[in-house]
Amino acid sequence: MTLSIYRPMRLIDAMNRLFDESVLHPYDRPYVADERAYALPLDVIAKDDEYVITAAVPGLKPDDLSVEVLGETVTIRGEIKSEQNGEQDGYLLQERRYGKFSRTLNFPVELDGAKAEASVENGVLTLRVPKAETARPKMIKVKAR
Repeated sequence: MTLSIYRPMRLIDAMNRLFDESVLHPYDRPYVADERAYALPLDVIAKDDEYVITAAVPGLKPDDLSVEVLGETVTIRGEIKSEQNGEQDGYLLQERRYGKFSRTLNFPVELDGAKAEASVENGVLTLRVPKAETARPKMIKVKAR
């Protein structure tokens, strides 16, 4: 019988681990509840009347992606299928990601999903989601009396 001694992690070790996992390797851990999925890194640009979302999706076709706009939420889903046939013999290095991915964004205003447009060109998904009419600023002309 072996005796194991409980040794709590030092605070500095815990902070270093948290920093390493969140800053140095932010996408090594799943972003979504499904442990087999991972987060999709995105760029989001806010314009006056729309949001432009871009993501690198190399090798994917439009049919491999799913985009859903509901209220103030945009969800992008897809799957990158592995090129290997279940064999991992011979790999010296394997860094490319395979599997399902999902990313949900919440915006501060309501979006107009009916007018959203998505396209894939050169491995980059570009999604343009207009703000709903009720969320856009209105110009009111001031009259003199």
